[in-house]
Amino acid sequence: MTDRMPPIPKEQWTEAQTKAAAEFARMRGQDVFGPFAVMLRSPEVMLRAASMGDYMRYRTSLPPALNEMIILLTARHWTQQFEWHIHQPMALKAGVSPTTVAAISKGRRPDTLSADEAIVYDFSTELLRLQNISDETYARARERFGEPGIIDMVGVAGYYSFLSMMMNTARTAVPTDSDVPPLT
Repeated sequence: MTDRMPPIPKEQWTEAQTKAAAEFARMRGQDVFGPFAVMLRSPEVMLRAASMGDYMRYRTSLPPALNEMIILLTARHWTQQFEWHIHQPMALKAGVSPTTVAAISKGRRPDTLSADEAIVYDFSTELLRLQNISDETYARARERFGEPGIIDMVGVAGYYSFLSMMMNTARTAVPTDSDVPPLT
């Protein structure tokens, strides 16, 4: 499939895009990439998404491995290859087990999950697949992570769904040198 919205060459950027890209680089310490290269077509959306992403990626109340697990579940739900390419190695580095990552990549529940992982898995998959959370799953999540944790889980799944929708619409390409196995 052809990338519908590849990165815009810098020499074609508008003044607003140039300013937004500079602000993004200041915030993130890198040039626009992936979903942000897509969103650069609407600089205000890109900057607001990047700001929300700073929290959802780096500052939630959840441990990094659980945060990354939600991101992988969301990427799998949307079959979002670029997001998987970026976050699969991050999840492994954060401590998500290779067998858990492999099961998620195949769209199935991992055979072995810690108590916290099981809560996150159940919560995230119910939210993504059913667009709702059962009373039992909500109670387990609230007891373990509190209401702030629930808000963070919904926020991470929602934010990465937003990014996935952007990139699926744009057909954002995975870098050709990627060694991350694609979702099937």
